[in-house]
Amino acid sequence: MPAFTFSCAGGPQKTAGFDTLIVAGWTGRDTKALEHHVEELAALGVPRPSSMPVFYRTSVDGLTQTTRLEVLGGDSSGEVEPVVFALDDGMWLGIGSDHTDRKLETLGIALSKQICGKVIGTELWRLADVMPHWEKLIIRAHATIDGKRVLYQEGPLANMRTPADLLSRYDGSTVLKTGAVMFCGTVGAIGGIRPASRFEMEIEDPLLGRRIGHAYDIVALPVVS
Repeated sequence: MPAFTFSCAGGPQKTAGFDTLIVAGWTGRDTKALEHHVEELAALGVPRPSSMPVFYRTSVDGLTQTTRLEVLGGDSSGEVEPVVFALDDGMWLGIGSDHTDRKLETLGIALSKQICGKVIGTELWRLADVMPHWEKLIIRAHATIDGKRVLYQEGPLANMRTPADLLSRYDGSTVLKTGAVMFCGTVGAIGGIRPASRFEMEIEDPLLGRRIGHAYDIVALPVVS
């Protein structure tokens, strides 16, 4: 089981391993915004989901805190997401990118999510500390595309289902079991989904005046037949 090290707000550094990775999709509460995300994926040939939200099980071997992600070909892209981590002392909130192969996604969403690494940050906030103002939190991503850094995603978590809501729909529980990680969904891409050479992601807590961030370069490996 791979081990990850985190800086935890209000406490000492923690090292943890994980045995379960859940990627939740189509988690929006705003029907219009959710439909926009479905349509932007449909424009790439991705079929509509069988349910909303939907939960994909993905190998924990794909979790990485890298700053350099290697992918096959040039058809993948990142997605900033709030991520819940279940450590031995409770649930914590961090940042992650559900990096996905968009070409493969047209053939199978679960397969496309498995093929790319899931990049996570190195900082955590205790989930209980932010739940009272969950709707104030903002997720944001910048991408470097054709040499230009652009705002790629931005939106408040008020538009998305809470972790408790997602857990109740996933397995009827209220607490993520120790050793599990759940990616909690994303917001639509500004200007449409497209590949980039660098992906920068963050969660902003404007109430407490703090941010969690992480960035990584994307290295496209050649596709040889």
